[in-house]
Amino acid sequence: MTNRIEEEIIEQVRTSNDIVDVVSEYVQLTKRGRNYFGLCPFHGEQTPSFSVTQEKQIFHCFGCGAGGNVITFVMDIENLSFQDAVSKLGSRIGLTIEESSSDSSEAKAPVSKEVTIMKKAHEFASDYFHHLLLHTVEGEDALNYLEERGFSKEIIEKYKIGWSLTSWDALTSLLERKGMDLQEIEKTGLIIRKENELKYFDRFRGRIMFPVFDEGGNVIAFSGRILHKSENEAKYLNSPESPIFQKSQVLYNLDKARLDIRKQRNVIVFEGFLDVIAASKAGITNGVATMGTALTSQHILKLNRLTSNVTLCYDGDKAGMEAAKRAASALQSQNIQTEVAIIPDAMDPDDYIKNYGEEAFRTKIIEKPHSYLSFMMIVSKRDKNFNNENDTLQYIQEILEILSERNSSVERDLYIRQLSQETNVSEEAIYQHLRKLQGNKAKQSKNQRPETLQVNPEMKKKKKTLSADERAERILLSHMLHNSQVIDIARNINGEQCFIRDVYEAAYVRLTGFYEDYPEGDFQRFLEVINDAEIRNIVMEAALSERDPDHEQEEVMDCLRHIRKYRVEQQIEQKLHEAKEAEKMTDIVKALQLAQEAIQLKKSLAAFEK
Repeated sequence: MTNRIEEEIIEQVRTSNDIVDVVSEYVQLTKRGRNYFGLCPFHGEQTPSFSVTQEKQIFHCFGCGAGGNVITFVMDIENLSFQDAVSKLGSRIGLTIEESSSDSSEAKAPVSKEVTIMKKAHEFASDYFHHLLLHTVEGEDALNYLEERGFSKEIIEKYKIGWSLTSWDALTSLLERKGMDLQEIEKTGLIIRKENELKYFDRFRGRIMFPVFDEGGNVIAFSGRILHKSENEAKYLNSPESPIFQKSQVLYNLDKARLDIRKQRNVIVFEGFLDVIAASKAGITNGVATMGTALTSQHILKLNRLTSNVTLCYDGDKAGMEAAKRAASALQSQNIQTEVAIIPDAMDPDDYIKNYGEEAFRTKIIEKPHSYLSFMMIVSKRDKNFNNENDTLQYIQEILEILSERNSSVERDLYIRQLSQETNVSEEAIYQHLRKLQGNKAKQSKNQRPETLQVNPEMKKKKKTLSADERAERILLSHMLHNSQVIDIARNINGEQCFIRDVYEAAYVRLTGFYEDYPEGDFQRFLEVINDAEIRNIVMEAALSERDPDHEQEEVMDCLRHIRKYRVEQQIEQKLHEAKEAEKMTDIVKALQLAQEAIQLKKSLAAFEK
């Protein structure tokens, strides 16, 4: 027998957590009218179609159909069971909910067994490594090294830094004794299989261990640093990609930084995870980093859901500046406000902090970034000699290419004046070149429009026009969601099968069972017990539809009449089709009989007219 959370507790959690506040921790919302809008976190999109209604405490995406309330949002975004989602939201309001097994009807569809095993193994390994660093003799050297490098105990615990033993199979043996499937764990690279043998050994040995967390705070990978220099070993060893770890999607520290990103309306993107940790010592709490890869479209999508302001802080060497240039261009292409914090003398954040201190890093680097165009001018000027005509023309061309895409006249005047001062080319000549460049681009765009014009997929989506019968189904379900007695009325008039489409009928069947278990339940509670995404979407559409509660009986009867009429029309169509088939088979008697039945059904349609 499984335990349930008391209904009063669920209601308290739901009503005490404002959905706008909760969703804002994951999505950047903008108020338009009575509702809030943002980019949907459940599918990729460029145009916001994700709506949050504070009045009704629900969310709905007009693009992918996702919808629900504050509890189902946390279930979906964090991939949690119902009970875990309630517990997480409870902690936001200072309410501790005891752990207990969830009712099967309330649990979210489980993740795959493979993923569960992998995450469980990584969580165990992380706890094990962390314990070795802080509480064993074997970890003392590594702990002393970290402390000498400025890692406080608070930082070590915050990022759960650990130590792996030099033994070949210390972790492997522990995982095996815990009964874990080593073949599954091998896929993550946490352990390695010996060639031509069914034996395994640890990937990470004698290294300081830095766990990598997903957005939900689950350990999904590691980066291990050697303690002592070695010619035979790489300084850093990282987990390979796996079913739970894809570098193109992971942003280090996003699980911890999300709230600060939302509060500060800005995110600092660093080049590596150690830069994030170094910056956190200086009080930078809204920093994230890629995991050894360039900034990808998936990364940008995650950031754009949280904020439209990004500051890049990459290494100050040539490679770092080029990487920042590519990242800045990618962000600009998505209309994200982009600034770049430049670290002088080819240093990285940790070097700068060691040399100049934490306050200087925060106030002189992070808080004084360069605008996108200013940064691009700095990068473009590198290795150019303005005494050389070709270098001068190339520099002007590169900057004007960027300026030609921007609409701000103030920005244009400012940077053309700066170009003129730097190159000794008159502003008039630069303006003339800019106008020529813009004219060529406009002409090229006009000529290529039929072939190259791309329409945003989200813009193609038009609001679905419902047929009269489906609109009747939606309104009928809406009334059922708000009044359980409508189910009895519908059943008495239309029989057991009240709806036409299978998904509506499935929602109706689930709702009938729901009211048996929760006689006083409402559609908010119903949403929380639905596992099927399609059914939940249908319920959300119905809950949001315009119904007339003051004329409930008339509206319900009208819906039922539409549904019965549709069924008769379908029967007529089927009879006529069968009659034609009978004619083809020269079965005239059967064809006439079917035709007469169709005529009788057509006559019955008059009863449905008002």
